[in-house]
Amino acid sequence: MQENLYSEQSLTQKQVLDIFSSCGAILHGHFILTSGLRSATYLQKALVFRSPEKAEILCSALAQKIKEADLGEISQIVAPAMGGVIPGYETARHLGLPAIFTERVEGKFQLRRGFEIARGEKVIVVDDIISTGISIRECIACVEEMGGEVVAAACLIDRSAGEADIGVKLVKLIDFKVEAYREDQLPEELAAIPAIKPGSRGL
Repeated sequence: MQENLYSEQSLTQKQVLDIFSSCGAILHGHFILTSGLRSATYLQKALVFRSPEKAEILCSALAQKIKEADLGEISQIVAPAMGGVIPGYETARHLGLPAIFTERVEGKFQLRRGFEIARGEKVIVVDDIISTGISIRECIACVEEMGGEVVAAACLIDRSAGEADIGVKLVKLIDFKVEAYREDQLPEELAAIPAIKPGSRGL
């Protein structure tokens, strides 16, 4: 089976990207990212997460990295919807923790569905892929407004390769630097291609 090819302890950048590639999840074209920036490469993680086996491989490795980060006692995982819901749940499963998620209500992240965070509760925010960190910062702000403490954030892939400032320690499976551009600074070859918006911003 596929999972036997990988160690649960660690994954290399090549192994992670091979998983995405095997799912047809590394797309090339002209994409509008969640941040509003444009890119010629898009990682369509939904195509990976439709395979429970591959999601388990990635998230078990991320959970191991979180354990190794020695972040102290954590009560639950919080994820921003939509992209963080599956990796948040699966990572929490490997950590033996509950998993909840925030949702946008009139454009702002809130907890719904009976989810709660107690004042002083220590949590980790888990997302799928970070580019500029906007969604994860908004999720952190939601937790903090409720009195919770975000001790760290975690993601499968950091597209910014450490450049995104999310305000807390970031645990990541891999860095994968992909160039992103403002709309008024597009290279000619990218500007010549119609743009599509494949993400879930606004959900």
